Formats: sequence, C-alpha cells, structure tokens
Amino acid sequence: MNKMTGVLLIILWPLAVLAADDYKVATVISSESLEAVAARAPEGRVSDQPVVHVESAEGRLGVGVVHRPVIARGSAIQAIQHHNQSEVYRVMSGVGILVTSTTLSELTPLDPDGYVVTNLTGPSDIGLITEIENSQRVSAGDIVIIPAGVAHGFSEISEPITYMVVRVDPERLVKLKE
Repeated sequence: MNKMTGVLLIILWPLAVLAADDYKVATVISSESLEAVAARAPEGRVSDQPVVHVESAEGRLGVGVVHRPVIARGSAIQAIQHHNQSEVYRVMSGVGILVTSTTLSELTPLDPDGYVVTNLTGPSDIGLITEIENSQRVSAGDIVIIPAGVAHGFSEISEPITYMVVRVDPERLVKLKE
C-alpha cells in the first residue's frame, strides 16, 4: 500500500462506517401522513406519490401512496411489470379486481431516465394483460404481495382504490427520498 492509498483509507474509512450504519434507524410514517398524501391525489386519474425511500441492508425500501379511479369491467387490462422490484400493497380504501400474469402483450419499456423509473419503480414495462393467471378481489385492509417480474393491473375498480405501497429495491436503482 502506498502513502496516498493509506491517506485515502484514513479519510474515507469513517465515511464508510457512517454510511453502513445510516440505515440502522427506524423510519416512522404516521397514518396522518399517508392519509394526507392520499387526500392530495387528483380525481379521475392514476396518482403514484412517493412518501419516503430509505436505505436498508437489503437495498432501498420505498413507501408511497397510489390512487386509481374507477375502471369498468370489460376494459382492457393495462398493467405494469417491474424487472427488479417487488411490491407490497396495503389497501387503504376502495374495491377492485387485481389481476396478475407473467406475460404482457403490447409491451413497452418505460423511459429509463423518466420519473417513474428513477423515482418509483426502477426498470419496468407497461402493456396489456391478455392471459390472466390470477384474479383477486381486493378491498380496504387487504395486503397484496407482488414479486418482481409479475405483471399486475386491475380488470375492474368499482370504487376508487387507494393503497399504500412498499417497494423493495435490492439493486438501489431508485433515488432516495427522505
């Protein structure tokens, strides 16, 4: 080891220790905060608002609130498929039929430099689910787990649905929001 490397190690070592321990703090998100984000969702369109993204030993964890308007039964099932992120939903209000599949038709990759990819979901594709592999009614209080690589969307939303989403980002692809 040369003198310069030794100096860099002495300077950077405390930063590495600090960075490794930064995630060892609990993050509390009040129900009032989630409700306030939900209340700001615009009516009549999909809204996906990040609340926080934090570091963890397993990668980044993000929490957001998603609102979706009514979708009539029989409509095309627009869906998204995240390449690297798994998601956990906790339905806050509303009722819908969530459908999943391992394949999408009319697949379009999301812009890798766009807001959704860099701030919410990481690399993802959108398209249509034409081959439904699973269909479940979800309503307030339900929890849904969607593994990375599973296309998901709603075939019907009879009451506008709002859910908290926890996104697991093991590759740290999404920007931190604190």
